[in-house]
Amino acid sequence: MLDCVSMKVNVEYYIKAALKEDITSEDITTNAIVDPKTQGCAQLICKQAGVIAGLEVFRLVFELLDPSARFETEFKDGDLVENGTLVGTVYGSVRTLLTCERTALNFLQRMSGIATYTRECVEVMKTYKTKLLDTRKTTPNMRIFEKYAVKVGGGSNHRYNLSDGILIKDNHIAAAGGIAEAVRLTKEYAPFVRKIEVEAESFEMVKEALGAGADIIMLDNMDNDTLRKSVERIGGKAKTECSGNVTKERLKELCEIGVDYISCGALTHSAPILDFSLKNLKNLD
Repeated sequence: MLDCVSMKVNVEYYIKAALKEDITSEDITTNAIVDPKTQGCAQLICKQAGVIAGLEVFRLVFELLDPSARFETEFKDGDLVENGTLVGTVYGSVRTLLTCERTALNFLQRMSGIATYTRECVEVMKTYKTKLLDTRKTTPNMRIFEKYAVKVGGGSNHRYNLSDGILIKDNHIAAAGGIAEAVRLTKEYAPFVRKIEVEAESFEMVKEALGAGADIIMLDNMDNDTLRKSVERIGGKAKTECSGNVTKERLKELCEIGVDYISCGALTHSAPILDFSLKNLKNLD
């Protein structure tokens, strides 16, 4: 699970990488036009209604280039914003404001888009006990930001990376020669405190996983009839997770089947951005 503390500790490296991507030697346009001593401010304005996420990341982009820069806002991650909302004001060197603008907005727009789409999905599921999970289908080097945004939107995180949890998938099963052998080898190798999740693509595989002692069974790409049959067969002996071709439109019917968790790659790989602009720049000198 990610929180604000872990975000602050871990994100600086990735923000610097994003800034390096945009600045190989200098911002030639800004440096040609703006005196390095000029101070100014600009307003962050939301151009769509949604859930805001990534305000601390937005602030840090400017501070990493200019430690004297500051971002003033009365909003916090998870707040709803409307089209036209003045979210806050950034102060600092005008060169910094112009050079960092796109990178800061890229983070904020991406994270807020994920939080907004996640909130929409959570709203569909709010009367059910089923929990909504993200996946590892994230943008390379953006995982910490995207999974944090899912949490802001009200979703839950699946495993963060390959070291974070055991998930025996179809190719692992093929490599081991079967579900029972894959589970046996995993139990021998992994610490006893680790739960074992097994992916099952058919009712027969569900029975095998249950018999092998899986703690969680991922019901992958199943039709609704097979899902119901599988949940009934498992009968609470293992946790159930539904995965594969999960859309917002299917969430209600999947919740009604009674699975414990629904994992949805679309939360991170298909959420549209939430549009913001940095406008009304003013010189303060």
